[in-house]
Amino acid sequence: MASHENSTPPKRARVAVVFGGRSSEHGVSCLTAGEVIRAIDPERYEVVPIGISTEGRWVLESTTPERYALSDGGSLPAVDSIGAQVALASGSGSSELVVQEPGEVPKTIGEVDVVLPLLHGPWGEDGTIQGLFEMAGVRYVGAGVLASAVGMDKHYMKIVFAAAGLPLLPHAVVQSREWEHDRAAVRETVASMGYPVFVKPARGGSSIGITRVEETGDLDAAIKVAREHDPKFIIEAAAIGAREIECGVIQSLDGKAPLTSIPGEIVLEPESGHTWYDFEAKYIDGGGRADVPAQIPEDVAERIREHAARAFDSLGCEGLARVDFFYFPDGRVYLNEINTMPGFTPTSGFPMMWAATGMDYAALVDHLLQLALRRDTGLR
Repeated sequence: MASHENSTPPKRARVAVVFGGRSSEHGVSCLTAGEVIRAIDPERYEVVPIGISTEGRWVLESTTPERYALSDGGSLPAVDSIGAQVALASGSGSSELVVQEPGEVPKTIGEVDVVLPLLHGPWGEDGTIQGLFEMAGVRYVGAGVLASAVGMDKHYMKIVFAAAGLPLLPHAVVQSREWEHDRAAVRETVASMGYPVFVKPARGGSSIGITRVEETGDLDAAIKVAREHDPKFIIEAAAIGAREIECGVIQSLDGKAPLTSIPGEIVLEPESGHTWYDFEAKYIDGGGRADVPAQIPEDVAERIREHAARAFDSLGCEGLARVDFFYFPDGRVYLNEINTMPGFTPTSGFPMMWAATGMDYAALVDHLLQLALRRDTGLR
């Protein structure tokens, strides 16, 4: 029998898990990070948690998943900006991790093989940090610069989806200058859609800054809320009577067509008091849930999966995405939006849908890391 006494274990890939960030979705990103850190196989990967504070400071964070849980009072976790500052030094296919303790000389602590950015919203999910990784020549999980930017901006997202022939509900994009100089025209455009409508920041997520408007007298206040998050906003016709259906998409390891999950449905708890799936229902009070699989006809489920894959490809996405739809009782299906870095919290639909499709949480995270490790740096 051959001796294995001198054999060395295979090198673990070093994964920089980046989370937090400067957007209003900072806390949601931290929740996601805790669950992902918990799921990464320590025998295959070495995790380096890097938190970005709300001020933009990069620091070494804790590897303890419980550090990123909701508090007993329901408060979201946040990155602690006091700690060793971190930087990525450029490489080719990998980057050196440089750490500086307060008052000490910077030191290199090794290479990073792949970055897993779990950032939601602007300055993280919108192509900005993806551009940084591209310039550093480091592999990373998820969509590239263009797909991230277009997927974050509902204005251009809808332009691409319309060009791909995907069905969309009526909507209008409004720049701040239009609102400031001709509010009557904006109100007239909204009236032509018919109330109720939703007013949303054009570049945001987690339902932050979104208001459901029932009548024209409430429109100005809703626009004010949206503009607190983004000077550009979008107004969409409400999908009255429709069900909210989601579908997960990931790239295949063999480079063939993207894989789609069994669809799930977002359902509001009747006693919650929520009239739509807002931030509190998603993350705070459990007012909504994801039912997986969605109880819809098989042909509708197949149509949704086909639309989800086409949406993924039309933006040139990589890695993963969640695609959201409206399904009406008469069989109509409309695409709502795509999320190129969906949440991985315990109540998030994306991992639940993949678990129902046959890929559990840990296997899903491993699949995404393997995709990133295999892809080239630079233009693809």
